[in-house]
Amino acid sequence: MLQQQESEIEYAGFWSRVGATLIDTIILMIVSIPLLLAFYGTSYWENTSFVAGPAGFLISYVLPAVAVILLWIKFSATQRKMAIGATVVDARTGGKPGTSQFLIRYLGYFVSTIPLFLGLIWVGIDPRKQGWHDKMAGTVVVKRKAGGAVPVRFDQAG
Repeated sequence: MLQQQESEIEYAGFWSRVGATLIDTIILMIVSIPLLLAFYGTSYWENTSFVAGPAGFLISYVLPAVAVILLWIKFSATQRKMAIGATVVDARTGGKPGTSQFLIRYLGYFVSTIPLFLGLIWVGIDPRKQGWHDKMAGTVVVKRKAGGAVPVRFDQAG
């Protein structure tokens, strides 16, 4: 991201990211529910186990992970972030994160979620609006400035 663009962007806040997550959840449900029903029929809803079977694992866990990581690699955003005009950038340079950063960020969602969602709630209190997954990966989520927001600064040093 160019230096002059820093004044035109802001950190994407907690509520915009919550709303954006709802978009991804709906899209995921539109794709996964028909697939799960195709493999397991309506008995899927009666299943009390954590994973219904191999297809359930692939559809519910692997497919979303692959889709999110590929979208991040291609667009630096998922559908949800694209819908709100946000993008994931390297916290130090403002450039596009590397594949390893995206992998760490995705795995960091588990770290952020397990202790009562504290790592996700952290977005609401962190000055740079970073969740724990962002801190682990060295990323921030930015969007075009709406006015009155804290300006984004990237540390080009070391």
